[in-house]
Amino acid sequence: MAVIAVLAIAAVTLGLVFTRPDGASNSGSEVFLQAAGKAGPDPYTESTARDNSTVPETPPPTGTSDSANVTQGVDGSAPGLYGGTREVASCDVEKQISALQAAPAKNKAFASVPGIEPSTVPGYLRSLTPVQLRMDTRVTNHGYRDGAATSYQAVLQAGTAVLVDDRGVPRVRCSCGNPLRPPVAQKGTPKRTGDSWPSYRSSDVVVVSPAAQVINVFVIYDPDNGEWIERHRGDTGGKDEKTDPPVKRPSPSVSSLPPSSPSTPSPETESPKSESPKTESPQTESPSSEPPPVEPSEQSPDQASSDMTT
Repeated sequence: MAVIAVLAIAAVTLGLVFTRPDGASNSGSEVFLQAAGKAGPDPYTESTARDNSTVPETPPPTGTSDSANVTQGVDGSAPGLYGGTREVASCDVEKQISALQAAPAKNKAFASVPGIEPSTVPGYLRSLTPVQLRMDTRVTNHGYRDGAATSYQAVLQAGTAVLVDDRGVPRVRCSCGNPLRPPVAQKGTPKRTGDSWPSYRSSDVVVVSPAAQVINVFVIYDPDNGEWIERHRGDTGGKDEKTDPPVKRPSPSVSSLPPSSPSTPSPETESPKSESPKTESPQTESPSSEPPPVEPSEQSPDQASSDMTT
């Protein structure tokens, strides 16, 4: 009886150590770095990216420590948070829809990530807006393996073509057709795997916070032509219009990642197969034809949770 009692206590202890409230494992945590032009592990579809810059500008040093326990939050509605080319959609949405409709099992697994019915996937994808990331961005990525969605924490390189929702949150990575969700915290310091790029610094990685209100028009920047563009929500570029440079720009601030929510269903977290946030008010400045580099606002590290990680 004593041996049985000891084993029972050990089992309970292991359960507390190795599982999160959503049932995913904390052991062997990883953050997978994904370069803009690569499909990555377990893609849902072939690439549907049309406008995928693989050589984004290298951001200046932020002067912050390379800490794995904090990240930076930026509002999804911030002008210049995203980029793109006028009248060119960064993703071929109809190609993405056709690819999923041709593979019902993948379509069903895809629908499970945002929690929608498989039959509504085409309408869901058409409601999203194609843009490019302008900052290395932390997300929960989802691959397709053995008939189901797998999830893993990832950092997407600036220049990656994505589809964003009406609050400015990335929902699909176009190089692989993978559905995305906001990132979740991991205990300790996760192992960095996957790709690498010269401009990568963990202190520059951002998490996109949902805008407080629905975004009807995204103000994006075209680095190739030096233009500011207004892109309507859900539009693929046909209604793009040039606009004046905004007087505000995204200003990330140090914050912590939210823990995963037990009330939100998500697939079991897995490490991908090997292959080589808080809303902040933007700072005000004089308009210019080219967006200035993003500089995180100062905030005491004590304001970030010590067990959250980028």
